[in-house]
Amino acid sequence: MRLLLAMMKHETNTFSPVPTPLQRFRDWGLHEDEAVVTAYRGTNHPIAAYIDLADEIGAEIVTPIAAEGMPSGPVDRDAYAYLTGRILDALRNQGPFDAALLDLHGAMVPQGMVDGEGPLLARMREIAPGLPIGITFDMHGNMTDAIMDNATVVVGYKTYPHVDMYKSGLHCGRVMLAALRGEVRPVISWGQAGILAQTLRMGSDEQPMQGAIAECLAEEAHKGILAASIFGGFPMADIPDAGLSMVIVADANLSDGKASRERLLAYARDTRTDWFHVHKPLDEAVARARQISDGPVVLLDHADNVGSGGTSDVMTVIAEVLHQGLEGVAMAAVWDPLAVQAMQKAGVGATITIDLGGRTAMPSIGFPPKPLTLTGKVRRLSDGEWTVRGPMYTGSKVTAGPTAVFETGGMQIVVTSLHHEPWDAGIFTHIGIDPAHCRYILLKSRVHYRAGFRPFEKHRITLDGDGVTTSDNTRLTYHHLKPGIYPFN
Repeated sequence: MRLLLAMMKHETNTFSPVPTPLQRFRDWGLHEDEAVVTAYRGTNHPIAAYIDLADEIGAEIVTPIAAEGMPSGPVDRDAYAYLTGRILDALRNQGPFDAALLDLHGAMVPQGMVDGEGPLLARMREIAPGLPIGITFDMHGNMTDAIMDNATVVVGYKTYPHVDMYKSGLHCGRVMLAALRGEVRPVISWGQAGILAQTLRMGSDEQPMQGAIAECLAEEAHKGILAASIFGGFPMADIPDAGLSMVIVADANLSDGKASRERLLAYARDTRTDWFHVHKPLDEAVARARQISDGPVVLLDHADNVGSGGTSDVMTVIAEVLHQGLEGVAMAAVWDPLAVQAMQKAGVGATITIDLGGRTAMPSIGFPPKPLTLTGKVRRLSDGEWTVRGPMYTGSKVTAGPTAVFETGGMQIVVTSLHHEPWDAGIFTHIGIDPAHCRYILLKSRVHYRAGFRPFEKHRITLDGDGVTTSDNTRLTYHHLKPGIYPFN
């Protein structure tokens, strides 16, 4: 048996000013051919599960590319052409294949397009019309007709933070292998709920997502249902198919899949008001945090979250925390390569005054660059590299680029040269900060932080600041959503 295995992932925030050239994928992780197996075997990724399944059955594999870029703005045309070209060239020139197993995101938006994954699958079908294609998608994928028309098996993550990526890959791969053996005949039924749900309300250990996942698992327990997935969708994408959807893979009987789909869509619509965050004034939220005597207290600057395409240099929340005099704060992370260079030049122990953050204009929300002038001490410097030991991306080698710790007031700020969401405690521990001994842990994150920081968290407070990952729909102007989508109807 010959299998084509590939990974191509990017969560595109169409409101983000952060560019997405091919180098952004190289910065986070782009591997080709044999290097794919070396990089991902033993990690918590779907493609690692595909590799293990291939080993288990003695299949020959071709791995043209495995690439992931930190969320940002629309993917450059040249980058998209390169990534998809690697997969298509392998299919065209190294076939035939018995099946393809793909590790995709589901929310990629290339420049001039509204869907990155669907057109890739359609072109694969043109080259190999009868090729079975199994795909794992991120829970935040925006599903489209082009995806469903060309997929054989679709499985979405059931956890957020995404700690079940490998498990999802196994699920997808095992259904596909069963289909190749003639034991099952997958048929897909899917539908959109007409809800532009907010990412902040999609944590799988809280309602309403917790209940939705339970419903999916109940559907999978029914005879004839091979996979049931809820996709919360990615709301920071101004495209027609943004929003919450359900995908069912049934065994041969399409009516079973449709009935299962309708039950899941009914749950989503019944709970539609629960998918939205209730905002509170920033100064009041910080004041409430100040009154908590035991810690650590996790503070979430969710409107500037790299993991959803944020610039990671908005200083609104940091300024308010400093203004109110909170002590014992560890903060991750501000993206500011120029500040890192200034601290490298000054050296560890030096006291300097710098303009920190505020490097990026955000025209989509009318927010100008606003650096914060601070005086403080350079505490530590590092190369920003570590291996993830937490439950998300376990085993992956990651980098935030040259990194520094800047101490000012009662806060130690991790400053990075590459964008990086703090979902793993390594963002602190690799540079000498133990989050367990901090009174406050201030993170530019929404929900993924729970993977690495839940063991330390005694309290959590959401801070509604500024940025292109805002959970306030009134801050974003949409032009391309389907008419009538909630809450805009």
